[in-house]
Amino acid sequence: MKQALATPPAAHSRSVRWLLGLGLVAMVAIGLVLLFLLTQATTNRELYEQNYARLFAVNVVVALLLLGVIAWIAVRLVRRVVQKKFGSRLLVKLAAVFALAGFAPGMLIYVVSYQFVTRSIESWFDVKVEGALNAGLNLGRTTLEALSNDLSAKARAGAAQLSDTPDFSAALPLERARVAVGADDLMLWGGAGRLIAAAGQSRYQLNPELPSAQQFRAARDQRVITWIEGLDDAEPGAAARVKALALITSDQLGLFNEPRYLLAVKALPDTLVANALAVMQANREYQERALARDGLRRMYIGTLTLSLFMAVFGAVLLAVVLGNQLARPLLLLADGVREVAAGDLTPKSYLSGSDELDGLTRSFAQMTQQLADARQSVQTSMAQVSAAHANLQTILDNLTAGVMVLDANGLICAANPGATRILRVPLAAHQGQALAQIEGLQTFGQQVQEQFDSFFSPHGERTLDHWQQSFELGGIGRAQSGRPAHDVITLVTRGAELPGEQRLLVFDDISEIVSAQRSQAWGEVARRLAHEIKNPLTPIQLSAERLEMKLTGKLGATEQAMLTKSVKTIVDQVDAMKRLVNEFRDYARLPAAELKPLNLNELVIDVLHLYADDLGQVPVKTELDPDCPYILGDTQQLRQVLHNLLQNAQDATLSAGHADAAHAVLVKTQWQANARRVRLLVQDCGTGFPDHILKRAFEPYVTTKDKGTGLGLAVVKKIADEHASRVAISNRVHHDQIVGAQVSVSFAIAPASGLQTS
Repeated sequence: MKQALATPPAAHSRSVRWLLGLGLVAMVAIGLVLLFLLTQATTNRELYEQNYARLFAVNVVVALLLLGVIAWIAVRLVRRVVQKKFGSRLLVKLAAVFALAGFAPGMLIYVVSYQFVTRSIESWFDVKVEGALNAGLNLGRTTLEALSNDLSAKARAGAAQLSDTPDFSAALPLERARVAVGADDLMLWGGAGRLIAAAGQSRYQLNPELPSAQQFRAARDQRVITWIEGLDDAEPGAAARVKALALITSDQLGLFNEPRYLLAVKALPDTLVANALAVMQANREYQERALARDGLRRMYIGTLTLSLFMAVFGAVLLAVVLGNQLARPLLLLADGVREVAAGDLTPKSYLSGSDELDGLTRSFAQMTQQLADARQSVQTSMAQVSAAHANLQTILDNLTAGVMVLDANGLICAANPGATRILRVPLAAHQGQALAQIEGLQTFGQQVQEQFDSFFSPHGERTLDHWQQSFELGGIGRAQSGRPAHDVITLVTRGAELPGEQRLLVFDDISEIVSAQRSQAWGEVARRLAHEIKNPLTPIQLSAERLEMKLTGKLGATEQAMLTKSVKTIVDQVDAMKRLVNEFRDYARLPAAELKPLNLNELVIDVLHLYADDLGQVPVKTELDPDCPYILGDTQQLRQVLHNLLQNAQDATLSAGHADAAHAVLVKTQWQANARRVRLLVQDCGTGFPDHILKRAFEPYVTTKDKGTGLGLAVVKKIADEHASRVAISNRVHHDQIVGAQVSVSFAIAPASGLQTS
C-alpha cells in the first residue's frame, strides 16, 4: 500500500503551509499588539497617539494582504467549481461555514463594542462630572485663600509688633512673633534685600530665598501680600508653602531709615496639597479630553474596526486553511469511494496523520486492499470454476452420450451436442419446451416423464439414486450422419435428481451395439446351422443318386420319369441348401479387414468390367468424382460390398419391370471436403422398401426377395463396420412418389495420401 498526499507535489504543499503559518503568526502578533495598545490607551494616551498612524498603516497593509490572499483563494475555489473538479463544492461549503462562524460573532462584538465605546466616551464628559470638578477646584481655591488671608493678618500683626524693634536686637522679638503668628519661618528683610534676622528653620540657611523686587514693591504699596509656592509645579508628596510679605512701619522719621519687611512662611498640609493637585490634574485632563473627544472616539472606533477586519480576515483565512485540512481526507475518501464504485480497487492513497479522519483514510485504504484481495480470490475461484465449467462443457460436448437437464415440469434447460446428434433434433432451438412437445419425440418425452413421475412418486420404493430404461425411437428428425430419418434407434436412458429440483437425463444410442449383437448372434446361428446342415446334405444327395442308378431300367416309363424328376428335385434342393450353408459360413467366418490405401474410383471401374457384357441384366452407369482421395479399405471385402449392392439394385430394378438404359443402376462417388470423407452411393429404380424393412434392413435374413437369404445387406453392414464406415439405406422420393432405393457408404480417407486424387 502506497502513501500519497492530497496536494500534488510535497515540496509545494510544505511551502504553502509554511507561508500560511507565518501569515497566521503575523496576524496573531498584530492582533495582540492592537489589544495591548487598546488596553493602554486610557493610561498612556500620548504613546498611543504617537504610534497610532504607524499602527493604522501596518494594519491596513496586513488587512490588504489578507484580503488579497482571501481573494486568491476565492478565485481558485470559483475556478474549481466552474471546472467541476471533484470536491470543489465541499471546499466552498466548508469555507463558507467557517467564514460565517468567524464573521457573525465578530460583527456582534463589533456592534456591541461600538455602542459601548460611543456611550462610554460621551458619559466621560457629562455635565455633572464637569460641575463636580469645578466645585472641587473652587473648594480648593477657597481653602487656600482662607489660609492666605489668615497668614496675611497674622503677618501684619507681627509687623506691628516689630515696628519699633532695632535691627541688632530683632532676633528674640522675631522668634516671639513667629510663635505668635504660628508660622514655620519668619524673616526680617531690609529694603535693599538684606536679611536682618530670621526665626525658625530659615536661620540655619546660608542663602535663604529672597522675595523678588516686584514682591517688595507690591508689599510696600499694599502693606501686605500673600502667595503660594510649590503648588503649581509640585509633584505628589512635595512641600507647598503659603508666604506673606508685610511692610513694617516705624514711628521714627529719618531720611536714612530704609523700609523693612516681615516674611512669614507656613507649610500647607500634605492632605490639602495632595487633594488640590489631584483635582487640578483631573480638571486639566478633563479639559484636554473634552477638547479632543472626537479624535478619541475615532481612535477607539478605528482600533475596533481594524481589530474586526483582522479578526474577520483571519477567520476567513483560518476557515480556508482548516477547511482544506478537513476536506483533504474527505476528498481523498470521496475520490477513493468513486473509484471503488467504478470497480477500481487499485491501492488507494491515505494520510499518515494521527487524527480520526486520517485514520479513516488508512482504514479505507486497508478495506480497499482487502476488497482487491477478495476480488482477486473470487476471480481466481471464478477462473477455476470457469475452467472446470469449460472442461465439463468440453467433456459434455465430446461425449457420444446425450445429456439433458430438465426442470421439475419437464422443460428442457440444457442439452449437449450428443443429445442433438442422437435425437437428430436441434434441441437448442427447443430450449424451454417440454420434451414431449417436440415433433417426433412425443412418445419418448411421455415415457421419460412417466419414468420420472414414478421415480419421484412418494409411494414408490427407491433402491437406487437413478432409474434406467431402454427405448426404441423411429421416424425422428432429419437424416444425419448417413442414417435415414425413419430409421429405428435404440436408446438406453438413465434419469437422476439434480439440486434445485432439476432432473438429469442421460441416454446413449446403442443401435450399433444391438445390431452388432444381433449380427454376432446370427453369425453364431449361421455357423451352427452350417455345421449341422452341411453334414447330412452330401449323404442325402448320394443316396438319391444311388437310388436313381439302382432303379434306372427296372421301372416303367411312368415310374422312371417320376424317379428321375424326384432325384433331380432332391439334388437341386441339396445344391440350394449347400449354397445357403456356404453363405451362412461366409457370413460367420468373414475375415478381419486389412485396411490399406486404395483408389475407390479404380475399384468401382474394375468391378463394373464384370457387368459390361451381361446383356440380361439392368445396365449400370457411373458418376465418379475425380477429386476423391485415397481411402482406407480392404480391396476384396469392398469388391464383395460392390457386388452385393449392385446385385440387389439390379434385382430391385427388374422386380419393378425395368431393364432399359433409362432405368439404369447408378454408382456414384463423392468427395465430402467438410467431413473429409469419401461417399459411395448405389441407386436403383425399384419399388423401394416398406417402412418395416427399412427399420431392419441391415439385419440378417431380412429381405423382400422371394428367394433371397437376407444376408447381402447384413454382410455390407458388417464389412462397413470393419472399415469404421457409416452405411445408410433410404428410399428415393420424387414428387412424393418412391422411385427407388439408395444405399450409401461413407469411408475415411487415408492419412498418408492426404488429398491425393484419383
